[in-house]
Amino acid sequence: MSKISEMSKKYNLHSWSAQGKLNPMTVTKAEGIYFWDDEGNKYFDMSSQLVNSNLGHGNRAIIEAIKAQAEKMAFVGPGYAIDVRSEAARKLVEFAGPHFEGGKVFFTNAGAEANENAIKFAKAFTGRWKIFSMYRSYHGATFGASALNGEPRRWIAEPGVPGFIHFDGPYAYRAPKACKFNSEEDVTAFYLDLLENQIQYEDPKAIAAIFVETVVGSNGVLIPPKGYLKGVGELCARHGILLVCDEVMAGFYRTGSKFAFMQFDVRPDIVTFAKGSTCGYVPLGGVIVKKEIAAHFDDRKMFNGLTYSAHPIGCAAAVATLDEYERLGIEENVRKQGKLLADTLDAIEKKHKCVGEVRHIGLFAMIEFVKDKASREPLAPFNGDPEGRIARICAMLKAEGFVTYSHENMIIVAPPLTITDGELKDALGILDRVLDSADAL
Repeated sequence: MSKISEMSKKYNLHSWSAQGKLNPMTVTKAEGIYFWDDEGNKYFDMSSQLVNSNLGHGNRAIIEAIKAQAEKMAFVGPGYAIDVRSEAARKLVEFAGPHFEGGKVFFTNAGAEANENAIKFAKAFTGRWKIFSMYRSYHGATFGASALNGEPRRWIAEPGVPGFIHFDGPYAYRAPKACKFNSEEDVTAFYLDLLENQIQYEDPKAIAAIFVETVVGSNGVLIPPKGYLKGVGELCARHGILLVCDEVMAGFYRTGSKFAFMQFDVRPDIVTFAKGSTCGYVPLGGVIVKKEIAAHFDDRKMFNGLTYSAHPIGCAAAVATLDEYERLGIEENVRKQGKLLADTLDAIEKKHKCVGEVRHIGLFAMIEFVKDKASREPLAPFNGDPEGRIARICAMLKAEGFVTYSHENMIIVAPPLTITDGELKDALGILDRVLDSADAL
């Protein structure tokens, strides 16, 4: 262990980990889709860090924008109007499409704060107090965002804020055994029926909002079946409930479009964002609200505020990042490389007995590992990896220069959106070879 790693263990608390078991890698350099450790080993960054380094490492335009803003005006409070603050908000409202014309942005520091503030907007606008969100979702680690979470990272915050209700979203691969689906439409109908029943059980007039990760991220890259999100939107409209699309992970071309909701024939009332807005170069998140919600606060006090809301350096980074998505032709590259990723992962699913299912959209994919394809028994159980099988797969990948992260019985494949054809083929070649060994686990 390097001196830097030893010091990190001594003074830093590392996320989601038993601290005594850690041996954090010392990273000394990052460029493009790669990073290097202190021994000179080079790694493919195949999770874009935490699915936020969409434009890779070392983008000069973003770096120069940060430097220029720091020299011009490093900070001024959020109550003042400044050029980059106004420009970043304008660009993001336009980025969200014509449905959000006349809407506004409230800036936060990250995705969890974005969802916290979206909860408050929904309650203030509707006058209601219940909030729905999916099981197998993740919305952040703050107290309110934790209450939204539909997985074990919620448990430490319980008992939590009253009024949070969880429902089962579409996950056909792990649906109840009695379910027999013949089509995507069958899956949609089943899960919409479940949701509609639960809305009735909880009193529709008490529900302020339904939160969805447009494409569920860390909990499986669960892509909504045909018509599902449209159906959720129709349920919301029928009952006066706001639809909030959490695009923190799925947004900014990760799935192939500016925001993922644009691919699913749905019109959310609120969109939350973070990660890809600055690609991690500096922290920034936010909430985009439609015109009617923004107008609600024209003559009513808005009880949302943060010292670092719309931080000038964050806004400067966001403006540069949005420009870089256009200049680099990221939408087209995701279309092209997304097809290569999909075709290769589909072949990997057929080839390897340890792979139960792969799911992919754009450059956003998950591999789900099983002990047996027929029974679909997970290679690691829910909320654990007691035999260390998933950890061993990740370690084998890392030893070959392919770094990503795991969740339950799955690993994510979500490279920077700048990845080239050759780079992606090389990285997926490593994955294929390692899974030859994983089949024997």
